[in-house]
Amino acid sequence: MSSQNLPVPLPQPVERRTVLRHLDPWLEGASRNRGVAVVLAALAAAAVMGVSEVAFWGADQALAQSQARYVAREDGLRLRELLTNAETAQRGFLLTGREDYLAPVQLAEHEVPTVLQRLRGQYESSEWAALVADASRRANEKLSELQLVIKLYRDGNTPAWQGLVESDIGREKMQAVREAVSQLDRHEQSQIALEREAVYRSLTYGRLGVHGLTLLSLFGLAVFLRRNEALHNARREHARELAQERDRLDREVVRRTAELTELARHLQTVREDERAHLARELHDELGALLTAAKLDVARIRRMTKTAPDIDERLKHMSALLDQGIALKRRIIEDLRPSALSNLGLIPALEILTQEFAQRSGLQLQLELTDWPMDDGDRLALYRLVQEALTNVLRHAKAKQVRVSLGEADDWLQLSIRDDGQGFNPEAVGAGHHGLLGMRYRIESLGGTLQLLSAPGRGTLVLARLPRRPDMPKAEAPPETVPGALPPPAEPAA
Repeated sequence: MSSQNLPVPLPQPVERRTVLRHLDPWLEGASRNRGVAVVLAALAAAAVMGVSEVAFWGADQALAQSQARYVAREDGLRLRELLTNAETAQRGFLLTGREDYLAPVQLAEHEVPTVLQRLRGQYESSEWAALVADASRRANEKLSELQLVIKLYRDGNTPAWQGLVESDIGREKMQAVREAVSQLDRHEQSQIALEREAVYRSLTYGRLGVHGLTLLSLFGLAVFLRRNEALHNARREHARELAQERDRLDREVVRRTAELTELARHLQTVREDERAHLARELHDELGALLTAAKLDVARIRRMTKTAPDIDERLKHMSALLDQGIALKRRIIEDLRPSALSNLGLIPALEILTQEFAQRSGLQLQLELTDWPMDDGDRLALYRLVQEALTNVLRHAKAKQVRVSLGEADDWLQLSIRDDGQGFNPEAVGAGHHGLLGMRYRIESLGGTLQLLSAPGRGTLVLARLPRRPDMPKAEAPPETVPGALPPPAEPAA
């Protein structure tokens, strides 16, 4: 083989390595800083949530205290209102004697104890507890004084109830309650104002904290977007470099595949030429030697008919020579079938299948149509049938085989189908070169080879070759030998 057919080493992408060397720090920095960015983002989010929560809890506590003070203030005002209404109702009852005027008194008798209990609970541990206790005592006394006057009026003891009314005891008690309620009201108003300021202060701090963290987050986002854009640009450049390298490698693969295909075709042609040459040498030289030896043996037998022992030996030698001639003929046919060169593809396939049927005992059906084709196509199809039948005999455990040759969609199509045990094509391991050799042989001629099989469903070998432009389309109808082989369902490829 000439030096120009030797494999050429792939050129090294020097420029790509240079670009990647500049790109690697960006990628490494991005990978290294990704964890830091995640931690900073988590800290910023935690800070925003922390500031928001602190502001919320401060405002919530202040609002809760304000609500409690509003309730206490309302209780004080309610106490004063109940006592004032009860006093007014008592005077109306005393003036008119009508019982319906006593409704506010009855309401005060019902609600005043509850209001006083709430007030005592509100100021129980504060400096205002003594004032609340005194106001409670004065309010109970005032309520008792109102009840006593009403009782004396109902009993008809006019001087007694008039004396109580005209005395200043009730007025003093009522005035003490009013003053206590006023003091409590002023205190609660001042505290509510302070707590309102605390709420505003908490909201202000939270607002300032959220604004500051938002600005900080925006700054971090800007930095991140800038670095991210730079990283994306680097990645796009990297992808462009990879695409260029991939395209170059694809072109290199296509070129090398074409070279290997041409080399495989050349080696196949050389192999077939060597086999044909060897077959001719065996036919001419060895055939002549064996024929001459057989003629000599026959001549010697005629000369030694009187010696039975020698004649028997010569007869055995003649039989051995006949076996040698038959062996020579089989070797020559295996190397280069003479029927293919002299008679064509159809007779050669008929002879091949007939000998296979006799040797294997299988039933064969032929459906062969004579289509014009060149020598390379004929030899490839013959070798394909030969290899397929060998595989059937070795592995298929079949009973029937059908060989079909014809035209399909303007392609020359050859199929070999058996009803054997089948197999899983994807499970075929390394070392089975027969199928691979058939595939490359057909594909080197521009055709396709499909192997369809499944366990228990037989095997179909389907080869298609394109029609050569200079070959006319045959008009002869297909020649089919009777006897149908049950077609197994074609498994998925």
